[in-house]
Amino acid sequence: MPLPPELSPDQRQAALAKAGEARRVRAELKDKLKMGSTSLPALFDLAATDETVGKMKVLTVLESLPGLGKVKARRLMEELGISESRRIRGLGVQQREALLKRFPG
Repeated sequence: MPLPPELSPDQRQAALAKAGEARRVRAELKDKLKMGSTSLPALFDLAATDETVGKMKVLTVLESLPGLGKVKARRLMEELGISESRRIRGLGVQQREALLKRFPG
């Protein structure tokens, strides 16, 4: 198994800062969804331009919606034929439309 590349201390710090920023952005978006200050259609639009948002898993986004917990989110994804490992940018057109019908915003 290949080893990860050797990073200089500066490169390591930059990578850690980038990862921390991505976690912060994802947490803020999930909080906004939970409070209702942003909608699923708005999140999909943002994912088209923002790589951090596009890499969020659909399951965690659905779990952040009001009234949807872990069990209901998993059931919904199974019903719509969406894999649990699917990310926002990886959704197909029909999957995206099915989610938007359920959560028009």
